[in-house]
Amino acid sequence: MDNKFRSGFIAVVGRANVGKSTIINRLTGEKISIISNKPQTTRNRILAIRTDETSQMIFVDTPGVHNARNKLGEFMNSEARGAVGDADAALLMVSALDQPGKFEESLIEQFRGIPAVLGINKIDLLKEKEKLLPLIGAYSALYPFTAIIPISALKKDGTQAIFDELYKLLPEGPMFYPEDQITDQPEKQIAAEIIREKVLHLFDKEVPHGTAVFIDVYKDEPKLLTIKATIYCEKPSHKSMLIGAGGSALKRVGTRARIDIEKITGKKVYLELFVKPKSDWRNKKSILDELGYKKV
Repeated sequence: MDNKFRSGFIAVVGRANVGKSTIINRLTGEKISIISNKPQTTRNRILAIRTDETSQMIFVDTPGVHNARNKLGEFMNSEARGAVGDADAALLMVSALDQPGKFEESLIEQFRGIPAVLGINKIDLLKEKEKLLPLIGAYSALYPFTAIIPISALKKDGTQAIFDELYKLLPEGPMFYPEDQITDQPEKQIAAEIIREKVLHLFDKEVPHGTAVFIDVYKDEPKLLTIKATIYCEKPSHKSMLIGAGGSALKRVGTRARIDIEKITGKKVYLELFVKPKSDWRNKKSILDELGYKKV
C-alpha cells in the first residue's frame, strides 16, 4: 500500500445468498448487515463504513438480485442495480458452486467501465478444485476485472486480499463520514434488522420472507434502552408459529435479539415483541413505505 489517503464508495453486488453481507462484516470488523443462509436477507441499501489511517471505505451492501414476485422484490432489485451507478468501484460476489448466468451478466452491465474486483466465494465447499480455473476464465471473458480472488468469507480466507485490491481502486480523497461512524443506518433500524435476523435463523422456508419488523417504541435513556417492536407476517398460521406454544418461540427471538442489541449499544435493553398478520403486505405500497422499503 502507498501513503496516500483514499476514500470512496464500493458497491457490493451479486446473486442472492452469495455472501455479500458476510464479506462486508468481515471487511469492516463490525456486524452491520444481517446474515442468514436464506436468500434475500438484505432488503435495503446499507452503508458499512471502515476507516483506518490509510482509507475510508464505504461499502454499499445491496439486496441480492433475484426473480421478483412482489413489489418488495421489485424494490430490492431496484436497490441492488441502483447502487452501482454512484460507486467509485464495485465488488461482484459470486459462488464457486455456480456458473455465471443472466443475473451476473445483468449486474456486470451496470458497471459501465468502473473498476471492479471479483470475489469467488464458498471455495471451501468446492469439492473439485480443478473447476475453479474454468470458472475464473468464464468471468474473465465477461469483464476486465482488476482482480479475481477465490475466498471463503465464512472462514475469513482471502478477505485481506479483497481489502488490498479494493484499496487500490479508490481515489485519493478526504473522509466522507466521521472516523467513528460505522454505518448510515440509525440504531433504531439496526435493532429492527437484528430482530428480523433472529426470525430468519429460527424459522424456515416461507415464514421468514413473509416477515418484517417495525419499531413502535425506541426510548433511549442513559442506562436503559426500551424497544417495543411488531413483527409483521402474512398469515394467521404464521403468527401462531412465530409466537409458539406459550410464547416460547417469540421469547427465543427476543432473547437472541436483545443480546446482540446490547452488544452494539453497550446498554441494558428491555425488548418487547408483538406479532401481527397483514395479508399480502409485500404487495401493498402503503405498508412497504411505512416499513421503509421505498425509494428516496
